[in-house]
Amino acid sequence: MLESIEIIKVTNMNEQITKDLTNAMKNKDKFKLSVLRMLKSALQLDSISKKHELDDEEVRSVIKKQVKTRKDSIEEFKKYNKTEEVEKLNQEIEILNAYLPEEMSEKEIIAVIDEVFNKLNPSSMKDMGMVMKELNTKITNADMSLVSKLVKERLS
Repeated sequence: MLESIEIIKVTNMNEQITKDLTNAMKNKDKFKLSVLRMLKSALQLDSISKKHELDDEEVRSVIKKQVKTRKDSIEEFKKYNKTEEVEKLNQEIEILNAYLPEEMSEKEIIAVIDEVFNKLNPSSMKDMGMVMKELNTKITNADMSLVSKLVKERLS
């Protein structure tokens, strides 16, 4: 006997997250379910504050904030040797990263930084804001703290 295959056309990320949340419920995957519930809550909060339904880019932005928060927490937990919490947060980041495009490698980031430096010719740390503003338009899928660190090294 063949099982029916459920095919749902997903039109946006919000629907995909809801579908994955439902699947986690059905599969009794408590950990993934809790992560997706936290994400849905953050998305709903952002949607309410912006007073409109979030588009895919805004959803990605919220997910990036969630990942960044967890990465910051990991650094704090590492200071106090809380390995269980670090492991849990890494698993949460892994689940959230499934909804984000793959991050740029350090080589790719450096290539974009080189391009911006050639265009703007910054001379000191005073130009960091101008450089970062330009980089923010060119780099959308990278760890901006790494980008900032690379620019600081280059300017000093």
